[in-house]
Amino acid sequence: MSQSDPSLTQNTFNISGSSITNLTGSGSIHYNEAILKLENQNSQAHAHQLATESDSTKAAVVRTILFLAANPQGTSQLRLQEEARDIEDGLHRAKRREQFQLQQRWAVRTRDIQRAMLDFKPQIVHFSGHGGGEEGLVLEDQNGNIKFVDTEALAGLFELFCEKMECVILNACYSEVQAEAIARHIPYVIGMNQAIGDRAAIEFAVGFYDALGAGESVEFAYKFGCSSIRMAGIPEHLTPVLKKK
Repeated sequence: MSQSDPSLTQNTFNISGSSITNLTGSGSIHYNEAILKLENQNSQAHAHQLATESDSTKAAVVRTILFLAANPQGTSQLRLQEEARDIEDGLHRAKRREQFQLQQRWAVRTRDIQRAMLDFKPQIVHFSGHGGGEEGLVLEDQNGNIKFVDTEALAGLFELFCEKMECVILNACYSEVQAEAIARHIPYVIGMNQAIGDRAAIEFAVGFYDALGAGESVEFAYKFGCSSIRMAGIPEHLTPVLKKK
């Protein structure tokens, strides 16, 4: 009965879950070369994993737009549904539509705004409705009637969410007062320095979000929105004003 060649010794090593057999003698492989090859493969695999995770993280970044609307009893009827629909349609066709999600709350009361802010932690808040200048923005009470929200109270609410929020749009008449106060805490705030008509308000909003959806900055989107009013032949392109922190 033959015996194995004493000049041929077999050793098995386990490295990162892979087995390498080292044969000393004829037909042997160089152990160090095998180690270097395996380490190189592991390094390449790790680099690919990191790159994939980085791409996934970038793709997962989504900016939430919170659309708030109020049109209480006793106030002139606004075309708020048309504004919301046109904004949504524009975002759906936008080049970077996957980077935005639109959340909507209607007939909002103060409590509704607070809860929506907690629920969605939005990067952009858009209020559409009536404004009362120094008296505040016009929301609804429990019965659907007019309720003014104090300017400083509103600014204080936004201050609580300032770390995540990028922009606030107050698409309401005489809302420059509130925009000034909120801009102490939020990088970009847009308000109206006088009354603004339905058509101009809608043109501005659609132009603003079309530009944002195309990857433009907030400042460019603001200018584009003003341009949209002007392009529609409406002489209110100077009504929206941008306030910066």
